[in-house]
Amino acid sequence: MPQSVIILGGGIIGLSCAFEAARRGMHVTLIEPSELGGQASGAAAGMLAPYSENTEQPDDFFHLCLSSLRSYPEWIRAVEELSGMPVEWVQSGSINVFMHEADALPIASRLQWQNDWGARAQLLDAAQLRKLEPMVSHSAVAGVFTPQESHVYAPKLVSALAAACRKLGVAVHAHAGEIEEVLIHTSGGVTVRAQGLASLVHADRLVVCAGAWSGAYERWFGLSIPVHPIRGQICSYEHQADEVRHMVFASQAYWVGKRNARLVCGASEDVAGFATSVTERGIGRLIRSSNQLFPFLEGRQTAHSWAGLRPATRDGLPLLGQIEGTTEVIMAAGHYRNGILLSPITALVVADLLEEKKARLSISRFAPQRFTAPASRGRVRA
Repeated sequence: MPQSVIILGGGIIGLSCAFEAARRGMHVTLIEPSELGGQASGAAAGMLAPYSENTEQPDDFFHLCLSSLRSYPEWIRAVEELSGMPVEWVQSGSINVFMHEADALPIASRLQWQNDWGARAQLLDAAQLRKLEPMVSHSAVAGVFTPQESHVYAPKLVSALAAACRKLGVAVHAHAGEIEEVLIHTSGGVTVRAQGLASLVHADRLVVCAGAWSGAYERWFGLSIPVHPIRGQICSYEHQADEVRHMVFASQAYWVGKRNARLVCGASEDVAGFATSVTERGIGRLIRSSNQLFPFLEGRQTAHSWAGLRPATRDGLPLLGQIEGTTEVIMAAGHYRNGILLSPITALVVADLLEEKKARLSISRFAPQRFTAPASRGRVRA
């Protein structure tokens, strides 16, 4: 008999896990306390940039990110075919821009190891940089062009995944309200009670994809789950398609041109609890960075500003894997600023765990129990 699974959380990670589990024939129920894709997913610029986001060494996290990037072509095809909706995957490449010669000095070693892993990156001098990005400031002295990086339009990916899940028969419960109780039964299986649902939801397995709210479930799993919200503030400008041609990264911000004639600039980050308001200080920082790197934007009004909560762990790495001591509960949370990039590989890893298949890559570094002392670990069973 196909197993039944509850996915707790309806952001990009939860939707992706529901999609993959349903594709493999499982009976899936997704429970989202609020709006689908309403926090980190909604605040994302949709960058698929494992090389730009990982500049130090090819560690386990880099390999997780790279594996996910390589999964994207098939993943996108499957989502678009099932949903009938485009997600605007743009294979733009990226450019990291440097304003000072000293910033470009350590780039050689980075390029060497990243190119060993397929980046095909190259160092640009000032003239080459402006040939690729003519509107960049003449103060920029160098850049790194990475053609393998790309981006998607996050709101459309969320909508397409939700539509694909429903076509696969996933029972999607958005605006389900507060999760009041999670029971792990001695005889096997789990039960979830949500404030806005008329009845309890039962299943064989549970996958926790609760983003910045994951820490609220510590008491049910006997774990320390140090996931906290980081507010990411973003703004956008109206722009023409040839004004900014690639994803562009600088020391203080990034810029991504979307097909809806908007240039997204992000992200100003701060710790503000669960507040999702935008601030003059946060957006002002982005505007100043935009004016410095792209002088043509000076004086141009922002078209839109918004914020979302990114789920960060204490070490910046996700919580991914089965909770120690139980076969019922898997965690997939704390992806911080890489949720869009990591959605395919997270879903594939979770589905493999549900099917008890051999791991496709090492995830021991991301063990959910790594922040909990062994003597303190426990679980609550009904």
